[in-house]
Amino acid sequence: MISRRDFLKRGGALAAAFALPSMNVQGETALLKKGSRIPLDSTWDVIVVGGGPAGCTAAISAAREGAKTLLVEAMGQLGGMGTAGMVPAWCPFSDGEKIIYRGLAEKIFRASKAAVPHEGRNKLDWVSIEPEYLMRVYDKMVTEAGVKVLFFSRVASVEMAGDGVVDAIVVANKSGLVTFKAKVFIDATGDGDLAAWAGATFKRGDDNGQVQSSSLCFSIANVDTYAYTTGPSLHTSNKNSPVYKAIESGRYPLVDKHLCSNLVGPGVVQFNAGHLVNVDSTDPWETTQAMITGRQIAEQYLEAMKEFHPKAFGSSFLVKTASLLGVRDSRRIEGDYVFTFQDWMERKSFEDEIGRNCYYIDVHKEGHKPTRYKKGESHGIPYRCLTPKGLKNLLTAGRCISTDEEAFGSLRVMPPCLVTGEAAGMAAVHAMKQAKNDIHQIDVQFLRKRLKEEGQYFL
Repeated sequence: MISRRDFLKRGGALAAAFALPSMNVQGETALLKKGSRIPLDSTWDVIVVGGGPAGCTAAISAAREGAKTLLVEAMGQLGGMGTAGMVPAWCPFSDGEKIIYRGLAEKIFRASKAAVPHEGRNKLDWVSIEPEYLMRVYDKMVTEAGVKVLFFSRVASVEMAGDGVVDAIVVANKSGLVTFKAKVFIDATGDGDLAAWAGATFKRGDDNGQVQSSSLCFSIANVDTYAYTTGPSLHTSNKNSPVYKAIESGRYPLVDKHLCSNLVGPGVVQFNAGHLVNVDSTDPWETTQAMITGRQIAEQYLEAMKEFHPKAFGSSFLVKTASLLGVRDSRRIEGDYVFTFQDWMERKSFEDEIGRNCYYIDVHKEGHKPTRYKKGESHGIPYRCLTPKGLKNLLTAGRCISTDEEAFGSLRVMPPCLVTGEAAGMAAVHAMKQAKNDIHQIDVQFLRKRLKEEGQYFL
């Protein structure tokens, strides 16, 4: 259980303000300080923390299996990096021959395509995302599944009942502090906050603690669509990209060779560009500075495009920067199995796999070269990567699952996050029904059977 000292060290202003002690929640309320109590809500079967792609599919899947499900999200919107983070395109959904990420992942992907009719009907790879529309897709699918969503709420503390059992979480929002209990919890925070605070072991970055660079995405409006679509590709794989002239000019010191862009609507181009090096996403001081610097980077890209691609960007303006930092690397919670780069290279399949992945090894560090599969190749994602060692009733999903640093460069992106979320949500309910809430003891073959019945693809 997280100690008061450790919580305060993490910047727990709420704990300092309310003199929050280390609590063992019992009864209907938990002591906050002498003379006051924290309200307790113990009506839930499954609580999912984090409303990004993995959290949304986890919540939908758990509710679909019959669990009373709560989804707790720190922002005021669902979708994570695809919405609040403004990532401009889906990473490839196919292995070059067929769609790989199926089940809920495919349903969300295909629903999102209604907002980008300029993308081909059968296009599966690097499809543009219109974030406002995708936000509504998530809203609709999550609420129609019967999930209860709680926005603007952040986990402030994790309370343990001993023997690796998460008893409750303390959530901070405009109501103050509220304690929530559930039978099974799912950590879809991206940073693995819930699992780490519950005592799970984890790794972060490489052996030296260096993490992949982050990016703050942004959109530019009033772009000449014809000039953008018929002019030179901005991507740095094009040796004639205007970004090289911008770098060579020396007038835009924050512009670098990372530049991905997609037309997301008439006259609106969304960018995943620029690098913020070695940002610790678990440090609020570092992420604050990263957001400030990220907005400066966005401004320099705009000015560079105006100067070196005036036909497309001459009259454009910066319409929005993301509300959520594009974090590529954070805690990797140690599970019963650690998926490795060697597993990736061997295109390995597993008896307990709950999905497939084919994304390339995409590590945003200086000097790192991407490694790619050939058409038709993929690997399995083991269920054991979702089950943290030493914790009985907590699953991970999304970016914080159990991998090594190199393999993490492949499994961190949205399509596999959607897949691991669906599996985690379903497994949480099976743990309730089969194994006294122990996520390590479920019938994995039954889980695989149910996932296939819902359309998921694996061997």
